[in-house]
Amino acid sequence: MSFELACCLLVTAAALFYIFSPGAFSVGREKTRASYLRERKDAVYENLRDLNFEFKAGKMPESDYQSLKASLQDEAATLLAEIARLEAKAAPASRKARP
Repeated sequence: MSFELACCLLVTAAALFYIFSPGAFSVGREKTRASYLRERKDAVYENLRDLNFEFKAGKMPESDYQSLKASLQDEAATLLAEIARLEAKAAPASRKARP
């Protein structure tokens, strides 16, 4: 009886440690600002494709389509500009690292 109780307590302690231990286990690589921006850019492009499809299917009026399209295009342009700025900033640093 005490052996089973000890096993249950050990399994419970291990499970609680695994669940509530902050940062002890790595889930994946850490996201950088550039990778976040690329993911966001992909999402905006997908939203533009969906918007275009819904407009062509007749699901929304042209005024709504034009305003949403302009908003998404502005966001995409902002993202692309920031990605380009980050890549330009990273390029000189990589050149300095090479002998």
